[in-house]
Amino acid sequence: MTTFIKICGLTDEAAVQAAVNAGADAVGFVFAESSRRVTPQHAATIAANVPQHIKRVAVMLHPSGDEWREVAEVFQPDVLQTDATDFASLDVEGDIERWPVFREGAASMDEEMPRTFVYEGQKSGRGEKVDWTIAADLAKRGRMILAGGLSAGNVADAIATVAPYGVDVSSAVESAPGKKDAAKIKTFIDAARITNNLDKETRR
Repeated sequence: MTTFIKICGLTDEAAVQAAVNAGADAVGFVFAESSRRVTPQHAATIAANVPQHIKRVAVMLHPSGDEWREVAEVFQPDVLQTDATDFASLDVEGDIERWPVFREGAASMDEEMPRTFVYEGQKSGRGEKVDWTIAADLAKRGRMILAGGLSAGNVADAIATVAPYGVDVSSAVESAPGKKDAAKIKTFIDAARITNNLDKETRR
């Protein structure tokens, strides 16, 4: 299986294009308080040329109904990613996918897991590595996207150890907070794909 790859926290068109060119499966835009925060209008502008097969993800944190509606109407994402507990108070209409975020140590992980979900540390976008042993168990319960502390240097090990459906990176592919580096994006994606290629060779 080819690992699904999301590049998160994109803030300009050049970074979006770099992610697309490098082979990302999803691009994330942050609408929560962060150095990577963008407005719905700016996100819509810089994501205008993203091919349809690449998912455009709205990344939020405890949004109000009005905040979500503005993002939904102006940016028109393919996916809403926010804490699992947020969805009960949000009206997510149409074909927009839901990617609930479960944080390390959350009691809600004892419940039945949704089909697709994100697993990361207590704080988003800070490079906090989660316990891969726990993550490996969760990966058996659904299409888990592993986030937190991933880099080109460890993503292959993460995929081999955890066997996630996907991986999600932000800070490790930046030259400065909020500024993505095209070379680092490509290096990360190539490192993740190497693991997939090795798996194919092993099966032959």
